[in-house]
Amino acid sequence: MSLLDDARYLADLADDTLRAPHIAAKWLIGNSTVKDHRKKLGISVQAAAAEVVTRGDVTEHSSDGSRSITAVRDRPITLADARAWIASSGDQPDDYTLSIKSIAYGLEMFSNKMSATPKHKAQAETPNDFDLPALYAEVARTEYAPHIDCNASGTRTTTVVVWADMQLGKVGGRGDTAGLIERLAQKRAALERYMFENYTSDTVFIDAGDPIEGFENVAAQMFTNDLSLPQQVDMAAVEMWKTLALMSSFGPVDAVAVPSNHGAWRAGKQSLGKPSDDWGLTIQSRLKFQAELVGLPITFHKPSDWDESVAVDVRGTKLGVHHGHQAACDQMPKWWAGQQHGAQATADADVLVTGHYHHLRVQPTGRSIRTGKSKWWLQAPTLDNGSDWYRNRAGDDSDPGLLVFQINDAGFDLQSLAVL
Repeated sequence: MSLLDDARYLADLADDTLRAPHIAAKWLIGNSTVKDHRKKLGISVQAAAAEVVTRGDVTEHSSDGSRSITAVRDRPITLADARAWIASSGDQPDDYTLSIKSIAYGLEMFSNKMSATPKHKAQAETPNDFDLPALYAEVARTEYAPHIDCNASGTRTTTVVVWADMQLGKVGGRGDTAGLIERLAQKRAALERYMFENYTSDTVFIDAGDPIEGFENVAAQMFTNDLSLPQQVDMAAVEMWKTLALMSSFGPVDAVAVPSNHGAWRAGKQSLGKPSDDWGLTIQSRLKFQAELVGLPITFHKPSDWDESVAVDVRGTKLGVHHGHQAACDQMPKWWAGQQHGAQATADADVLVTGHYHHLRVQPTGRSIRTGKSKWWLQAPTLDNGSDWYRNRAGDDSDPGLLVFQINDAGFDLQSLAVL
């Protein structure tokens, strides 16, 4: 009995979604036999139309608009195939740089790959001159009155405020941006009460990183974030400005910022520049410019362009800041100890402040050569809308909070530490 007498085989020949290699493999015959039978029966299969995308093809898409497809065919693909592939998605082939690659294996079998990269894609947004209309409007509303120190005792105390992992624009289990803004207003009100109840002569504001959510960490951010990147940067600047304006009403402020993973300028997981090419540091530069215009008593600190940590002197106590993303949480004391060998900024810090891990941890680790006292690692709680992916994976979660503590002439005051 000839295959041409088998109705099932004839149905496969007539199916224009099935290519010759698939039919040949199914019926244990050669590709050329399938082609001869189709020709004999007058069955015409339009290769270009049918082969754009078929079952079994593997497609990949990148955040920069690039795409690729890997497909097995009974012939090597051509640029005409690549153009047909792009056109099938409604795009113009001339807007892309196309490349093709074919590798022969077996009898009349080819593994093909087509790639397309946008020719005229917009330049990646970089942390430079960003227009921040909401920030400028908030600055215009700011009324600054110089602080009058009424403390007669002569005791000097610095209040440190750790603003960690705001990730503005993120939508999670604790709500959306509107919910976050409301929570931040509550934290500022609590901070104002804290500073009224606990005398402070000056303050330190620490942006411990991740002020925005960004779009390059996971694909879901493209669909769950409720603010665009410019909006995230603008609103993050507003919220930090409000906090700095409040703190400056109690005395001079040292504002510290460090680069972070959500703040980094990058494509996917790959950084596109120096550590200083960071949205958090870009926000700090705008805040610095506006503070100088208004006359707020704020001094700004950040790492050098190629570093990710910084340290400032607070009444003789060295306060180090690092986002925390360069070491696993439990390995942070070891990472801190290792900074000594690289002569890094935090090497001989008395207190190290980190964010990134979204929970509070207060841990003595090591002893200062300079003071003979314990060194303290303070892992700050988060301000964000929750890390649902981590809660679902690990079953762990923690409440949002604003970490505050004081440093006086005797050093870090553990008893002053509070989470607002």
